[in-house]
Amino acid sequence: MLIRCWGARGSIPVSGPKYLKYGGNTTCLEIITKDNRVLIVDAGSGIREAGNALLAQDRHDYTLLLTHAHWDHIMGFPFFKPLYSSRTKLSVWGRAFVQKSIKNILSRPMMAPNFPVDFSAIRADISYKNICHDHYELGAIKIFPTVLSHPNQGTGFKFVEDGKCFVFLTDNELGYHHEGGLDHQQYLGFCRSADLLIHDAEYNKDEYEKTRGWGHSTYDDALNLAIEAGVKKFGLFHHNQ
Repeated sequence: MLIRCWGARGSIPVSGPKYLKYGGNTTCLEIITKDNRVLIVDAGSGIREAGNALLAQDRHDYTLLLTHAHWDHIMGFPFFKPLYSSRTKLSVWGRAFVQKSIKNILSRPMMAPNFPVDFSAIRADISYKNICHDHYELGAIKIFPTVLSHPNQGTGFKFVEDGKCFVFLTDNELGYHHEGGLDHQQYLGFCRSADLLIHDAEYNKDEYEKTRGWGHSTYDDALNLAIEAGVKKFGLFHHNQ
């Protein structure tokens, strides 16, 4: 699988010279499988550039996986240019967060007076799928969901293809147990021996003293999880401003 990061920031997108090294967009990953399927994880502000790049490659069929419904993870959806093309086929996977349907979560920010273009202007063929099973197979890739320790809950993912394993756990607070979340040993088992783990690492220890319970980990906790799990490569994610 080929993994591209179009946005790794948390809370809000940022701009300016000091943000150039790691970029300024909020969460969006692109995964290309060996059978040439396109998976997109989250619709943060980074999905705008991802959409433009996919159109330039003449790609029009995508699967969008949503980790959760917080604003920084869906704010780019109205700016995803493929939505306004009838050639686009989009399958959206997510949970019914806070008793709201996936369609409701994505359409509500586009309602007047918050946005000038109504959801009805979308021309793409969109289908919605609630994630509730142990795993899914999408062509050559297997996708294993897990619950996150985060306010309003959320979903993390493990992607397995040809014996390679990528685990993505953004917005996961290892130092605090949120309702519905797992304990340390369960997250450890989920990440065990991954080829790549990308985990939320928003805070340092001093910052965390003021933000405990907000749904994000320190880089120390995330690093310790990676070491204990024996992952081969580790990426820090959801960078604080």
